[in-house]
Amino acid sequence: MDGLRVGGLTGAPALSRTELLADPVAAALSRWEEGGRVEVVEIDPELADTAALTAAYDLPLDASGNCVVVGGRRDGVERIAACVVRADTRADVNNLVKRRLDVRKASFLATEQAVQQTGMEYGGITPVGLPAEWRIFVDESLTEAAVVILGSGVRRSKLLMSGTVLAHLPGVEVVPGLGV
Repeated sequence: MDGLRVGGLTGAPALSRTELLADPVAAALSRWEEGGRVEVVEIDPELADTAALTAAYDLPLDASGNCVVVGGRRDGVERIAACVVRADTRADVNNLVKRRLDVRKASFLATEQAVQQTGMEYGGITPVGLPAEWRIFVDESLTEAAVVILGSGVRRSKLLMSGTVLAHLPGVEVVPGLGV
């Protein structure tokens, strides 16, 4: 079976290449019924950031999904969400995300906190394998894509999956207009 292809990338079954995944990502994929439909591709870690990746591998910008971690407080309790939007958009943190989290102010989590709590590398954080108490918001436009490119938890690889598979990731809330 040929792997998923997009631009200059061709995937291989992620569960057969777990050395290319952060530990929480590999564990989550092995537990998830759709985990066998997720693929991974090794990349140069220097090209992990979206602009460099899309240029080097001839990728359409709208196929890349960026995952940002946002938090806010309500009644002394921190509420955190991962927001996955197309790379040609930005998450609507100040309006839509703030309202969905039901907090007065939402802001990006500090890098150190995001890395420590996810067990993933900065620049590789992905919605797969996040802490169970976190919410996961995915822009609706990504769920319609034939292939979505996401972080793998490490900078040396990327996950490939269909938008349909992404929409079925445990805990995902598909949000129209999340990316603006």
